[in-house]
Amino acid sequence: MRRDFPRRAAMYLRVSLDATGEHLAVDRQRADCLRIIRERGWTLTQEYVDNSVSASKRTVRRPSYDRMVQDYDAGLFDALVCWDLDRLTRQPRQLEDWIERAEERGLVITTANGEADLSTDGGRMYARIKASVARSEVERKSARQKAANAQRARMGRPPLGTRLMGYTAKGELIPEEAKVVRSIFDNFLAGESLKGIARALQEAGVPTRHGGRWNPSSIRTILLNERYGGIMEYMGEVLPNVPITWEPIVSEDTFFLAQSKLSDPRRKTAKEGTHRKHLGSSLFRCAECGHSMYAFSNIRYRCPRCEFTRSRSHIDAYVLAVVRARLAQPDVADLLAVDHEPEVKELTAQIQRLRDRLERVNQDYDEGIIDGLRYRTAAERVRAELTATEGKRAALSGGLSGTTSVLGAPDPVEAFDTASLMIRRRVIDALLDVRLKPGKRGSKTFDPDSVILTWKEA
Repeated sequence: MRRDFPRRAAMYLRVSLDATGEHLAVDRQRADCLRIIRERGWTLTQEYVDNSVSASKRTVRRPSYDRMVQDYDAGLFDALVCWDLDRLTRQPRQLEDWIERAEERGLVITTANGEADLSTDGGRMYARIKASVARSEVERKSARQKAANAQRARMGRPPLGTRLMGYTAKGELIPEEAKVVRSIFDNFLAGESLKGIARALQEAGVPTRHGGRWNPSSIRTILLNERYGGIMEYMGEVLPNVPITWEPIVSEDTFFLAQSKLSDPRRKTAKEGTHRKHLGSSLFRCAECGHSMYAFSNIRYRCPRCEFTRSRSHIDAYVLAVVRARLAQPDVADLLAVDHEPEVKELTAQIQRLRDRLERVNQDYDEGIIDGLRYRTAAERVRAELTATEGKRAALSGGLSGTTSVLGAPDPVEAFDTASLMIRRRVIDALLDVRLKPGKRGSKTFDPDSVILTWKEA
C-alpha cells in the first residue's frame, strides 16, 4: 500500500440532483473519499459539499466549491480528494485552473478511482481528456434538449419544465388559478397598477404558484407570458400559424393590448394616490357645492370647501348595496358601452400584417437581399406604423376590460364583488352620480336620504 508524507486533505463532494433530499449519493462519496484519506495517512482538514448543484454550467454558483478555491489559495490544504474528476468540475477552463495550482504549489488531487497526478504530462492529459469528454456529453445533451424543445414548439405544445400559474405541469387548465390570471389582465387593462394588483391579491389571500408574496414583478411576468394568450413562442420568436394544444386563458387581443400598455412610456406606475385606496374618494361629490369628496383620517369622507365630514363605512355599504341590486337586473347588459369589437379585430389583423412585413424585412437583411441602410429605413417605417396601429387598438379597447368585465359577465354581481377596487369604482361611475349631504349634527344613525343617488343614462 502506497504511503505519502502527511498532507492536509480537503474533501469535495457533489451530486447534480438529489431527488430524495436524503443526501445518500453524497454519503456514498464521503465513505469512499474517507477510505482514501485513511490509506494515505493524511489528515482531513476541510469538507466541502454541494448537493443538487450542477458543475456543467459556468453561470451556476457552487457555494462550497467557491469557498474551497478561496481556502486553497489561503493555504488551508495541500491535497484534494473527490470521488471522480467530474465531481470536481466539468469545465475545461476550471480544470486548467487546478492544473496551474498543482504545478505551482504541488497540489495532489486524488479520486476514488485512482490518483489524477496533475504534476505529470500523462496525468494532465488524462484529466484534460476526461474533462473534454464530460463537456462534450453536456453539449450533446443540450443539443438534444434544444431539438426536442424546437419540435414541441412546432407541434404547438407548451415547453416542459416549470409549471405556469393557471396550468398543470402537463398544460391542463386549473380553473381557480386561471380565474386569477384572467383578473390580472382585466384589472391591468382597466387602469390598475402592477403594485395595486399585487396588493389586492395579497390582501385577498390569493396564493402565488410557489406560495410566496405577490409583487409587481410577479404580476408583470404573468402579463408578459405569451402562453396565456394562446401564442406559440420559441427562443424569443413568435411562431405564427402554429395550432396550439393548450387552452388560452385570455384572448390574443387582450394579451397584445396588455403588451401595448406595458410598453407605453406614458404609463405611470409609481404614483398611487389616496383616492385609489377608498371606494368614493374623488368619485363621490358634495351635494352642497359639487366638489369632490376625499378620504379623511382613513374612516371618513371630507368636502374641503364645505368642511364637513361623513363616515365612510355606512355610505360605502349603502352605495354597494344599491349597485348590487342594479347589477342583479336582467337588462344590465344593455348598459354596456358602444361595441368596438369589429374595429378592434380589423386593427388586430392589420397589426399581424405589419409584424409579418417586419419579419420579411429581417429575412431580406439576413439573406443579403438588402443592405444595412435600406434595412434600417424599412424597419423603422414598419415599426412606426406598427406602434401607431397598436395605439389605435389600445384606445378603442381601453374600456373593454373595465366595466365590461362586470356588466358583461355571466354573474355581474359576483364579478363586481370579486373585482378590484379600480373596476368597482369604474362600474359605480358608469352607473351612478353619488352626492353626499352633511349629516345631522349629533345623529349616530345613518340616513339613506343624506346620500343622493342619480342613475346615469346608458
